[in-house]
Amino acid sequence: MNAFDQYLSHVKRVTELLKLSPEESKVLLEPDRIIEKKLRVMVEGVAVELPAYRVQFSNARGPYKGGIRFHPAADLDEVKALAAMMAVKCAVVGIPMGGGKGGVTFNPKSATPEEIKMISRAFVGAMHEHLGPEKDVPAPDVYTNAEVMGVMLDEYEKILGRSAPATFTGKPLSLGGIPGRDTATAMGGVFVLEAYLQEKKLTTKGLRVAVHGFGNAGATVATLLYERGFKIVGIADSKGSVMSQQGLNPGVFIAIKNNHQSIRDVYCKGAVCDEGKLQAEGVTLGESNDVLVMDTDVLIPAALDGVITKEVASQIKAKVVVELANGPTTAEGDLELERRGISVIPDVLANAGGVTVSYFEWIQGRTGKMLKRDEVNESLKEVMHTAWSDVSKIATEHGVHYRLSAFVLATKRILQAKRDRGLL
Repeated sequence: MNAFDQYLSHVKRVTELLKLSPEESKVLLEPDRIIEKKLRVMVEGVAVELPAYRVQFSNARGPYKGGIRFHPAADLDEVKALAAMMAVKCAVVGIPMGGGKGGVTFNPKSATPEEIKMISRAFVGAMHEHLGPEKDVPAPDVYTNAEVMGVMLDEYEKILGRSAPATFTGKPLSLGGIPGRDTATAMGGVFVLEAYLQEKKLTTKGLRVAVHGFGNAGATVATLLYERGFKIVGIADSKGSVMSQQGLNPGVFIAIKNNHQSIRDVYCKGAVCDEGKLQAEGVTLGESNDVLVMDTDVLIPAALDGVITKEVASQIKAKVVVELANGPTTAEGDLELERRGISVIPDVLANAGGVTVSYFEWIQGRTGKMLKRDEVNESLKEVMHTAWSDVSKIATEHGVHYRLSAFVLATKRILQAKRDRGLL
């Protein structure tokens, strides 16, 4: 099942639950616009044409919003699914924006920094008429970052002939970026987990957490939870996992990752590991996916999509899964978790901190009012706690799990906007 088919499976369940008409369900099934271009650029000194996409999905609630990814596997199906999920995500947290997503199909690891800048400018040159603060507001995604957004903003403003800082978010601070955007996805996940635990009347101190993925989001969420008194019992990167019921200090592993090494290298040099240190700290080393099924209270998938399959879901020991990654659970895995009574805080809520703070940056760019980090985090906390309350309430009312309740909430909000526009 590809990403868009998985999205459609969620829409089907919402359609049945809410008894939507064909006209209503169509709003959730079809994007407003699919833009496909060929970018003529130089990569590795060779002239090539790179496929580029931008999909815009429902602007009933506001301008389209979503990232641009540079990846060799980026294709139209993936971009379409991610745009649809962005529309849902924005509606779940109640920000007045729709869904958008863009992609360029190439391997950025094989391109020079100058070539990446050239590709960034080419993307804007091809797509600029569809972008703008009131139209479509891109942001960083896989293998794009603040620097890429800065280059894209520069190209857009050259074409436009005037300043337009609210056209892109996730920008460098020097170009109107916002403090806290770098930690927003993880911080949003922490706030929604805390809201869940508060509702369940569970203490946070000493609660065991395993984090699958130790990139920016995974490392940051591990650090934030550690600082709040949670016990980090497992972490994993692409090279392997480190697990200890005694608890781990994320800072130790972040330091070694910053030196371009794996988390396992805290204990090993090549194939030789310090058995004394491992034993003293109660550490077990394993494969990356071992973290998914370890003994823990909270599991946070923060890396790849599709890692929680039906087989993995049948072995998960955590009581709650917080999806910091996009689409970490397959449709079959989701059904298995539901069958086993394991709570899942879905990606459309758990990782919505990123787009929420991007929305704050968009407001900042339009008003000129600069926000401080503590103001950003306090506003983010309010949004995430309110969104959790809304999702939880619908789950109770309809007797459904949190993913379906989040989709129900988003669907109701998107359809209401359509009705208020006289379109339904």
